[in-house]
Amino acid sequence: MSGPEIAPFFSIVKQAPQPKSLVRIPGAKPAMSYKETFWMACDSTEQLRAEYGPFHTRAEAELEAKKLGFGYLLRYEHFLGPDEEVEEVRCIFIELPGAVPVGNDAITVTLHTRCATCGESAAHETGWQAEVWADIHEFEHSRHRVRLFEHARGRGLKEIGDWRG
Repeated sequence: MSGPEIAPFFSIVKQAPQPKSLVRIPGAKPAMSYKETFWMACDSTEQLRAEYGPFHTRAEAELEAKKLGFGYLLRYEHFLGPDEEVEEVRCIFIELPGAVPVGNDAITVTLHTRCATCGESAAHETGWQAEVWADIHEFEHSRHRVRLFEHARGRGLKEIGDWRG
C-alpha cells in the first residue's frame, strides 16, 4: 500500500417522481409557476426566418433540422402562471454543430455598374457582362466613368475600387 485509500461513498436515495406541473396538483400553492418547453427547427436567427415544428424533444428537432438543411434550433420556454396563462416567453437559439445553414453556401452576388457622371446603371450576373456594359457606355459617352458594385443579401452594397486596372 502506498498510503491511505479513500473508498468512494455513494448515497442512494430513491425519490418519488416529481409531477411536471404543480399547478395541476390539488392543494398546490397557486403562486408556483410551470415551465413548458418546446423545440423548433429554424434556418437562421434573423427576425424573418423559416421555423418548422414544434417538437417535444431536442433530438426530434435536430433530426428534422438536419433533414431540412437548417442550421439552428429554437427553444421556446413558456412560463405559465397559476391560471395556466403565459406570463413569460424565452427564446434561445442553438447553432447545430457541423450544419451549414440554408443560404450560406448559395449567397448570390449581383454586380451593379453605375456611371459616376450621368447616373445610368445596370445589373449583371457575371463580371464580363459588367465589363462589356462599361466599355459600351464609356465609348458612347466620352469622359464618363463607370463604377462597379457588388451586392450580396445580408452584406449590402460594396464598391469594387480599381476594377478596370
